[in-house]
Amino acid sequence: MADRVTVIGWDGSPLPGAATAALSAATLVAGAAHHLALPEVPPNAERIRLGSVDLAARRIAGHRGSAVVLADGDPGFFGVVRTLRAREHGLEVEVVPAVSSVATAFARAGMPWDDAQIVVAHPRTLRRAVNVCRAHHKVAVLTSPGAGPAELALLLDGVHRTFVICEELGTDRERVTVLTSDKAADHTWRDPNVVIVIGSGPETTAAGAWIAGRRPAYPQGIRGWALPAQAYRAAGAERMQESGEGEFPGLRAAQLARLGPRTGDLLWDIGSGSGALAVEAARFGAAVLAVDADPAACARTEAAARAFGVPVQVVRGSAPRILERLPEPDVVRIGGGGVPVARAVIDRRPERIVTHASNRDEAEALGAALTGNGYTVECSLLQSVDLDTEVWTERERSVVFLLSAGRSDLAP
Repeated sequence: MADRVTVIGWDGSPLPGAATAALSAATLVAGAAHHLALPEVPPNAERIRLGSVDLAARRIAGHRGSAVVLADGDPGFFGVVRTLRAREHGLEVEVVPAVSSVATAFARAGMPWDDAQIVVAHPRTLRRAVNVCRAHHKVAVLTSPGAGPAELALLLDGVHRTFVICEELGTDRERVTVLTSDKAADHTWRDPNVVIVIGSGPETTAAGAWIAGRRPAYPQGIRGWALPAQAYRAAGAERMQESGEGEFPGLRAAQLARLGPRTGDLLWDIGSGSGALAVEAARFGAAVLAVDADPAACARTEAAARAFGVPVQVVRGSAPRILERLPEPDVVRIGGGGVPVARAVIDRRPERIVTHASNRDEAEALGAALTGNGYTVECSLLQSVDLDTEVWTERERSVVFLLSAGRSDLAP
């Protein structure tokens, strides 16, 4: 094993004394081509061109002497330090960091970034990175070939965002471009780059900021989940109302528990009604598309989202036809439309589907539509009784069948 392994971050500025001292004593240096061309690299040191960090780590583990690994920015932030320290390599490293590319990008933009979400986009994770951009006001995307600004823009079709695209930061070819997301696909961008994606939602203010990366969506005085209509009205959604057996808070809580919406997910809420489920899913960090044919329901959903300060994209139209042009969902709540909508949703292969029925015949029909095609269905009968606690008498009763379908190939 190497006697000493030092990981040095480089941001284009002159290397600090600790970095130059480690390099001068190095008998092995690993890095990209522009790192190995630095004048501080000893001419007699063994050089490894970094392609696979795992392969380089094995070479370093077998080296006797002092090894240095050069990386762009802060190597402990989505960088090589994690791989080098992995159990299979067993390397203990010293780190000399530089300014991360994310910090540099926000500095170039002149923006604070303690409230930003930060994601890495590869072709296999691009859709989830886009969902984070849908769901959050400020996101920094560390891109890769095949998952760059143009691809981000194409998948954000229909969602207006501002892009700050920072190319080749720290080099003499550095370029910063600000444009709307609908224009980004018309250009060719140089790698590597960082894209700051800015939405139209609320920004965390200095007075309210206390946690990095998120803005908890709690209007003043409002706490809890599966909130009743009066809580939404208290938060400012004056037209909020519950309508029918699919809207009571107990069912909403059960549906959310089975859907498990999370950051990186896209949730469809078909038949959004009051907008309560869409808003609460967005509060979990998921991107949400709320679909309803009723203009009043669309307005209620938009008002509820504004009241809680969460981004929800509202799509007016009738399911199942409107679903054909929507992006791929991870989880879906069907609030109306019956069997035809259930079949259309299954064709899009989400991980989990929840819906409800007011009677057993309807539940059996929905269960039959959801069963098969690689889905396993569960059904529960939920009963909720609202009591007047002054006289302890029944005020309202709701009974509903809850159906949950999960993809069999994803079952634990």
